[in-house]
Amino acid sequence: MLDPALRQDVTQAARSATLNSPVAADGQPARVAMSPVALPTGQPMTALQNSVQSLTSGYTGLTPGVFVLDIETGNYLDLNGSSLFASASMIKVPILIALLQDVDAGKIRLDESLTMKQVDVATGSGDMQYQEVGSRYSVLETATKMIAISDNTATNMLIARLGGIELLNQRFRQWGLTNTALQNILPDLTGTNTTTPKEMAELLARVSQGDLLSMQARDRLFAIMLQTETDTLLPTGIGEGATIAHKTGDIGSMVGDVGLIDTPQGKRYIMTTMVQRPRNDPRAQELIRQISKATYEFITKPQTQAIESETVQPASDSEAQSDRPAEPDATTR
Repeated sequence: MLDPALRQDVTQAARSATLNSPVAADGQPARVAMSPVALPTGQPMTALQNSVQSLTSGYTGLTPGVFVLDIETGNYLDLNGSSLFASASMIKVPILIALLQDVDAGKIRLDESLTMKQVDVATGSGDMQYQEVGSRYSVLETATKMIAISDNTATNMLIARLGGIELLNQRFRQWGLTNTALQNILPDLTGTNTTTPKEMAELLARVSQGDLLSMQARDRLFAIMLQTETDTLLPTGIGEGATIAHKTGDIGSMVGDVGLIDTPQGKRYIMTTMVQRPRNDPRAQELIRQISKATYEFITKPQTQAIESETVQPASDSEAQSDRPAEPDATTR
């Protein structure tokens, strides 16, 4: 699934030096500073953006944010990608990355035992809330539950193990995330924790390209994200034989999904779709499904068709009447 050839030599050399370096004075492995990986710079996916805007126009009262990045070409779709949204459980992705960074650094072991405290217990998603206070879980089990079943109690345990909200926010800022921030532990039903579609997509892209994590930790991240059980959003739009490592978020005011998709045609792209909505409006989920389907079909169509769709000239009035495609059916999944 993960192609080591995509990694940058300089980043890998720095990573190897970090992982094999002698122990520093504080007992932790010496760290080597690394520059952020430069993502490929491509062109806007104009035809796809027009298609997505056409889909969203039929959903009054919903505010979508979409960012799609073709890993190979750098081509992108940006529809309100820098707009601020409540992150809901999508905030668990950068928390997992921070955790795996500390595993890389030798600060945390995956088999380390964590004790569930009363302050960690959270309602909403997950089954750990129903266990007795004092129950113990390995770091790996806790991290897997945080993503696979979106366990809020597991998330709070990891936030505490990583030093708390402020230390995590400092790390997010060090990564260059200016809008991704924790304000409260989970569940954050009022939506005070925030992110943007673009920051979430570019964060996953950087990890995919070899930044922030070692190869082993990167593989672990996507292996965990492949276990996400909620498959009613982005996964519904991808074709047979494709895979998606993703994480959803769902509170009353917002629903969203971010994922890395590998297609049978050898394409890889990252997609974030977030929709601000009237409380629990189910149309938001349907809109995400339609955007996912439109994006997958655009990414996987033959290259010649993709080029033609980006450069097509306006038709005459008579041609437009005969050749205009049918409007998208808003009820079709």
